[in-house]
Amino acid sequence: MTSIPNYVAAARPVPSGNRAAWFKNAAPTYAGVMLWFVVWQDVVAGDGSPGGILVGGVGTALLALAVAALGCHVLFYLVPGLMGMKSGLPLYVVGTSTFGVRGGLLVPGLLMGVLQFGWMAVNASAVAVLLCHCLRLDAAMPSWTHGSIAAAYVVLAGFMGYKGIDYVAKVASYLPLIPFVVLLLLLFRTIGGLGQFTPEQTAPPATAKVAIDASVKEHVDREAPVANARSSVVWLPSVVMAMAATYVFGFFSQAGAVAVDFGMHNRNTSDIHWGGLVGGSLAILYGCGLATLIVAGAYGAGLVSPANQGSLNPVVLMRDILGEGAANVIMVFLAISSFPAACCAAFVASNCCRTTMPNIRPSLSIGAGVIAAIVLAVSGLAGQIVPIFTVVGAVFGPLVGAMVADYLLAGRKWPGPREGFNPAGWLAVGLGFVVGVADFGFIPGLKGNVPCPPLAAYLVGFATYGLLAKLGLQSRTIRLPATNNDLEKEGN
Repeated sequence: MTSIPNYVAAARPVPSGNRAAWFKNAAPTYAGVMLWFVVWQDVVAGDGSPGGILVGGVGTALLALAVAALGCHVLFYLVPGLMGMKSGLPLYVVGTSTFGVRGGLLVPGLLMGVLQFGWMAVNASAVAVLLCHCLRLDAAMPSWTHGSIAAAYVVLAGFMGYKGIDYVAKVASYLPLIPFVVLLLLLFRTIGGLGQFTPEQTAPPATAKVAIDASVKEHVDREAPVANARSSVVWLPSVVMAMAATYVFGFFSQAGAVAVDFGMHNRNTSDIHWGGLVGGSLAILYGCGLATLIVAGAYGAGLVSPANQGSLNPVVLMRDILGEGAANVIMVFLAISSFPAACCAAFVASNCCRTTMPNIRPSLSIGAGVIAAIVLAVSGLAGQIVPIFTVVGAVFGPLVGAMVADYLLAGRKWPGPREGFNPAGWLAVGLGFVVGVADFGFIPGLKGNVPCPPLAAYLVGFATYGLLAKLGLQSRTIRLPATNNDLEKEGN
């Protein structure tokens, strides 16, 4: 009989009686993450092209965000959530069907923990920038002022996460409501300018029309070569769709995988749908959609100062919109509202380290992760938000795609753990990752030729796993000591 690692053998499904409604766990937690200012502050800029996702106007941008938000639920959230609900087991166990009981210890097990230290660094870096601006300190990355604040933030969040969920809960409370209210306030101040907005206003006056036209042409040439300039009108919506989806999918892909852990605490399929739609899709549309309206309204109302002309970041434009004093206060509150997310990341990382490296003292493994997070934050690497989202999408896009294929091939259920390293899962993630990082230029000929890399990586992972499974390149399934038949029947 094949031996089962302790971390799998000891796993027990969450009993039906211990489950809760979607509005008590998944929805509020996801909404808190999706409303994090780091998510919506750069969405309008997209890939950095002049005009960003506003290059085609407000309506096109909002439509693109709505499609991306719904795509997050359908592609990335739904199946992992259902796998968690039907099995009652956490991600590091559910992932063993796709990657094997030995492989699952690394992916998604250890990988998820390591990534949390990266998110701690991103959080600390962004918060340090806000506080430096408020205190009129040097916010450049790297600098000793930014680095000192970021390092202190990482250490404090790491300590809270290490101490456990009770400590994290003490700082979570209602802090995620802060960005919710901030976005409404900024919208109230800028909504009057929406009717006067044109995409050309987002670039310096002398070069606005040239910059916007050049941006459109660059994307059109890359996404779908056309014979004449008039075709750009046809392709422009697809350009904006690709920009919005690349950004949103890149960030959400990891959150989609974590849906397994929330699904195991949900009661039924309805909870999975409502939790994902409200906490994920609706929160994304609210945060990113309002950020888009705020930027457009600020330009349309003529509120943007010459110093900030061309910026598409609502946090950067906050001083122009509200005045320096009010903006500084709000920046401090946004920094405070980010702390629970950093603590939660530290808590997840702590649990992953304890599970995947039981022979190593948690203080050592978590301490090493905190040091790595400090290095990333202080060096400025963690401040490169768009590249970070791209890498996350390249990793978790094919990972979730492979899990979805595994679930469908098993008859819409969790098939159970598999022996060793499941070749189909590992090859699917590997090939998907290569496609997902195409724009980094590692593979000749791929840079600029892969539309929406996170989605492309997802589709490659899905298709590769399905094909290899049909060819028999799946490890044999292992029966768990404690089965979950009742939950399976209930989920179906």
